[in-house]
Amino acid sequence: MVRPALEVADIFAAHADSFLEACGGLVSIAKQKVLRRIIDCRTGALGAHVQRCDQCDYERRAYNSCRDRHCPKCQAAARGEWLEAQEARLLPVHYFHVVFTLPEPIAQMALQNKKVVYNNLMRASAETLQTIAQDPKHLGAKIGFLSVLHTWGQNLLHHPHVHCVVTGGGLSPDRERWISCPKDYLFPVNILGSVFRGKFIQKARMDFQEGRLSFQGKLAHLNEPRAFESLLASTYRTEWVVYAKKPFGGPKKVLRYLARYTHRVAISNSRLLTHADGKVSFRWKDYRDGNRCKVMTLCVLEFIRRFLLHVLPKGFHRIRHYGFLANRSTDFERCQKLLGVHRPQPPVAEALAPEDLEDRRCPKCHTGRLRTLPISPYDVEPQRHAARPSRLLSLGVPSIRSPPLVASAP
Repeated sequence: MVRPALEVADIFAAHADSFLEACGGLVSIAKQKVLRRIIDCRTGALGAHVQRCDQCDYERRAYNSCRDRHCPKCQAAARGEWLEAQEARLLPVHYFHVVFTLPEPIAQMALQNKKVVYNNLMRASAETLQTIAQDPKHLGAKIGFLSVLHTWGQNLLHHPHVHCVVTGGGLSPDRERWISCPKDYLFPVNILGSVFRGKFIQKARMDFQEGRLSFQGKLAHLNEPRAFESLLASTYRTEWVVYAKKPFGGPKKVLRYLARYTHRVAISNSRLLTHADGKVSFRWKDYRDGNRCKVMTLCVLEFIRRFLLHVLPKGFHRIRHYGFLANRSTDFERCQKLLGVHRPQPPVAEALAPEDLEDRRCPKCHTGRLRTLPISPYDVEPQRHAARPSRLLSLGVPSIRSPPLVASAP
């Protein structure tokens, strides 16, 4: 795959020292590690491996990846592997796309309590869908859906929201029937919004009472119970945005959607335009202005700050399955039987965008897949980021250099 002329790693390598110095030691170790990994990704710093085609004699050497989930380069390969595993989990039904968004006051609270608030966002949205789906007035069935957390907007500012891909129907309470919903309608968005608001606020109140929320700086006043309750009361009086997009068609369209959303990072390398004179320009879509495509230019330190806003807590799962698609559920096979699916679904990989398969497709025969093989140490070419930021080292961020005899997947 041809390397982009400009990458997020290039910007980080050139300005990480300046950013850390400007922040005065307030950058967490977790964020420093993300900086380091993205800078070192697919350079000599992490070693190298051999990729060999399983159908022909093609072979190439490649640098190891950092495998960080915030890295723009690593997510394309991870996305392709994950999507292959999802093919067997798709049913021959239509699917819906529902988006749950937090209001701005709660989003501000999330920046200082990411793990708690993001968990509540995903759980409250999931419980909302399940509660309404099980109500006989709406569907009266157990649905299955996948939720993906995004914390950014197109301008890289903090905008936590959850994308849900929901089956257009579900399993009856007695597990004897598949109950379908209309092809152009799932649930009323006003009911989704009010139920979601109530469930989230209930969870936030409980977390506060049990000491799982804390606030500093401009939000320090929220440590007082009255101030926190006042915030919850004010947000309860507002309308919480739940957006139901146009429903998908069959499994191919769902897979194409998942390829775009599941392993997305705050900004991809393809959106970057220029990096000069201490500024970064990139493309973005302004949804408030009729989805117009525009160019945004930021000071490079502000660009790095915005990118690091979206570093997730360690161990946090941003892709989750619920209902009969949950990992521990035994209802998925029952749904397959009721829908007449008696064998695995045929491959739908052709629905993927080329970039989802490009890293693994053989460039010579175009049919084989590149397999990763361990190799002995060898002299690698000069790495792209030869001048590595010194403050990342001086501030105690350990090296993540891969052992030379162990090959990492690209």
